[in-house]
Formats: sequence, C-alpha cells, structure tokens
Amino acid sequence: MKNKITKTNKKKKLLEKSNSSTIVLSHGDGGFKTSQLINETIFKYIKNDILKKFEDSAVFNCPAKKIAFTTDSFVIDPIFFPGGDIGKLSVCGTINDLVTSGSRPYALSLSLILEEGFHIEDLKKILKSIQETISEIKNIKIVTGDTKVVGRGLADKIYINTAGLGLIDNDIEISPEKIRNGDIIIINGTIAEHGIVILSQRKEFNFKTNLKSDCAPLNFLIEDMLSVSKEVHAIRDATRGGIARILIELAASSKTDIEIYEKQIPVKKETNIICQFLGMDPLYIANEGKIVAFVAEKDAEKVLGAMRKNKYGKNSQVIGRVLKKGDGKIILNTVIGTKRILDLHYSEQLPRIC
Repeated sequence: MKNKITKTNKKKKLLEKSNSSTIVLSHGDGGFKTSQLINETIFKYIKNDILKKFEDSAVFNCPAKKIAFTTDSFVIDPIFFPGGDIGKLSVCGTINDLVTSGSRPYALSLSLILEEGFHIEDLKKILKSIQETISEIKNIKIVTGDTKVVGRGLADKIYINTAGLGLIDNDIEISPEKIRNGDIIIINGTIAEHGIVILSQRKEFNFKTNLKSDCAPLNFLIEDMLSVSKEVHAIRDATRGGIARILIELAASSKTDIEIYEKQIPVKKETNIICQFLGMDPLYIANEGKIVAFVAEKDAEKVLGAMRKNKYGKNSQVIGRVLKKGDGKIILNTVIGTKRILDLHYSEQLPRIC
C-alpha cells in the first residue's frame, strides 16, 4: 500500500511539474490556471494601465483625426527563425499595415491561441519579443486581448491574432487612387530574405544560410518619408506574394501600366543564388520589412534621401515608374534587355510564411 501511495505521489509531482512548464487545457477554461497564465506570464511582458482593468472592451480617448483599423492572424512555421519569431512578426505585420495608410499607430489588440503541451518558456520568449518590438515602435500600447487553449493536435503550437488602430492627419491621403502618371516607384531595401529564411528552417530543406528575416516595424521610416513630402501617393508592404503581387494589385487598383527595372531591384547575392538553385523568383517571395512607395517625380529624390537616413531604408532604391493610364500591366525590363509581363502566381511559392 505504501509503495502504491509513493508511486501515486511521484506521478502527481511529475504531472504538476509538467503542467507548470507547458500549456494545459485548464489554462483556457477561465479559471485559476487562466488567471495564473495571464498574471504570471502574459502580464509580465505587456501589462499597462488599460489592460490591468480587465474590461471586455478597451475604452480610451482618440484625438479628432481619421482612423485606420486593421487585423491579421499569424500561423508561421517555424515560430522561431533567424531575425525574428511569431511574436515580433505579429506586431510588425499589423503595425506595417497601419502605417502604409499614413497613420500613426495608436493601439493594438493581442489574441493567443495556444496548443495543449506548448512550452511556457517558449511563450515567454515570444512575449518578450513582442515587448521589445512595442518598445521600439513607441507611443503605442496593447490595450486588449484574449487567450484560448485547444487540445493537442488541434493547432500548431501557437497562433496569434493582432488588430491595430491608427490615427491619420486629415491632410494625408495615401491610396492607390492617388497614383499618377510619371510617379516614381521606390523600395526600401533588399527583397526576399524573409521567405528564404523561413524555407531554410524547414525540415524538408534545412539548408544553411547567413540571411536573416527582414521583419521590422516601419512606422518611423514612413514618418520620415511624409515629413519631407506631401506627394507620397501610395505605400504598400510587400509580404505574401512579394513585390510582384503588390505591384500587380496597385497597378490594377489605379488602372495604370507600370515599368520595373530588374537590375535596379536590390537582391542580396546569397538570396539570388538560393533562388536560382531552387527555381524561385525573388520578386514573388515574401518580405516582412519592405514597402513599395509611389512618389511624385518632383519629390522622389527628397523622399529617397529621407529613406536612406533611416536604418530600415538605407538600401532604398528607385525600381520603376508609372507609364500611363492603362489595363494594370507590369512590364519588367530584364537584366538581359528583354521585357516580360509580371502575372500573379496561381499558388503561393512558400506556405505559412507569416
């Protein structure tokens, strides 16, 4: 009988130890374990005066300006990668969606879907990454959120949803509708690193590379651009589908034909080599810290100069121009002197890159 009790106690202690280091279903049932997870783990990284009220909706005052609102969900595989992780990605992705409309980020929400068995130490790393990214952005808070736990095998470790609210000065109008004939097209640096890095981390490929994801918050870069010109007509961040997809979408929205110069598109040598080996086109590979901007020709040099002074724009480059009103064609002038039309791919080259 004594041995049986001893075995039971050992089993209980092992279970308690396991439960303290991994997510269990009771972390999501709204009871003690939920409260413990929020207070001892999540709030350790993102607590503030609005969140601590534990209200169902965040209530705060907004200045009388235009409002931008966006939401995104992040299911990347793997969740940790050179240059970032799902936490940094979730904040940067939503922030960049906001600021490309010309807004200043004001508030974020954060929702976590955790799989039973997910290691709490990994959750802490992700929350710390979120905290550091929020600190870099400045003047923004996570004001509301939610946590759910699902059974083993019903998710892939962790999914994150973020929503963002931004404020836009009334005199700022950034939209594909503003694109004009003669606009100069600028990108803020080398492309395709994020997608290649994610690919390198997957078991079926698992090749070595010195590349790091370009994942970054671009709010100050865009502020610098708008500080020198009121003629920034459109901005879009080139995530899934790469810069090709963004250019095709903007050309279609603005009903313009666009010319792009392949030799002026910045691509690192290592990225190019890997793409050639794998038969991939860097124009269609995801980025997480790159924007494409359409700027009036008269202000293009000013905007380019401002971008190059920012750490996330030091390799900015003019890559093309708007030719005329048209059918939304993207004409690529290739490095060998030929021309080809860029079309959308029927499927993503790389799944789950954000």
